[in-house]
Amino acid sequence: MSSDPVLKGLLLGFAAFAAYAFSDASVKFLDGGLPAYEIAFIGSLFGLAAIPFLKKPSDRWGDIVATTNRPLWLVRFAANGMAAIGSVTAFTHLSMAEAFALIFLLPAFVTIMSVVFLKEQVGLKRWSAVAVGFLGVLIVLRPGFRELSIGHLGAIAGGLGGAISIVVFRAVGPREKSISLYGAGVLGTFFICGAAMIPSFALPSLEQFGWLASYGILCALGNILLMLAAFHAPAALVGPTQYSQMLWAIGIDTFVFRIHLEWPMLVGIALIIGSGILTLWREKARGTKLPHSVAAEGQAGLVEAADAAPSRSARHAPSAVPAE
Repeated sequence: MSSDPVLKGLLLGFAAFAAYAFSDASVKFLDGGLPAYEIAFIGSLFGLAAIPFLKKPSDRWGDIVATTNRPLWLVRFAANGMAAIGSVTAFTHLSMAEAFALIFLLPAFVTIMSVVFLKEQVGLKRWSAVAVGFLGVLIVLRPGFRELSIGHLGAIAGGLGGAISIVVFRAVGPREKSISLYGAGVLGTFFICGAAMIPSFALPSLEQFGWLASYGILCALGNILLMLAAFHAPAALVGPTQYSQMLWAIGIDTFVFRIHLEWPMLVGIALIIGSGILTLWREKARGTKLPHSVAAEGQAGLVEAADAAPSRSARHAPSAVPAE
């Protein structure tokens, strides 16, 4: 791999989101054979495997649940559980590209909630990006012209849960340890989905165990790769690599699941992705505080990577990296 640390970070970012895309495909292979709560719960078990890679030498194991703001920690706890269930539901009922398109509304949700809850000043260009994103959603969904399903609701819930998680990070991130932020996310999915699956628990078949293992292992791999990417390159550069998932999604839909997207949906997807990229560009232009590469500091525990990981391992609202 290249000796250029920034290029190395970008390549690791692309690899991380490829792992996430194939993890999502594993959920689709389960074809609704298991409840969404159970799938997300098992994914959270593998998400716990990333904790040793996130933990700094100065961190204690108790820091996973320690916090400077317990109410906001609990909001993040609940939001990640919602994101996990919603996202698994989306990938069960929708094509991968359509699910990603709706989940990619996350930056628009972040902009709106940042205005409402954090009192951020948002200019015309960022509001325009939000408008373009919602226009893309209308084109993808075409309400009144096609049947909407629980999968669409799940995808929007996934994006909204991830956005809530990011806004909480913005509110407490500078004072909070990354391992605590990670803990809130992965434990939220573990306990919420674990409790929800008890009444309908179904013992997976051998084949289902295989897909569940693929889902969880690839999630954990994506978490680790994303943390390594953030170790080498600034989050502002790593963040846009998440949109490479859409290319994987379209390819997997076409060549694995034999799902061919209609032109209106492709146009809507392009508008949603364009909205997200414009939001990222405006965040950088307006000077939103972003972490620098930490390669020179010898630290692998970066808040951005921690934020991305729980929403992914618990299923994902695409990572928190892009919105920050």
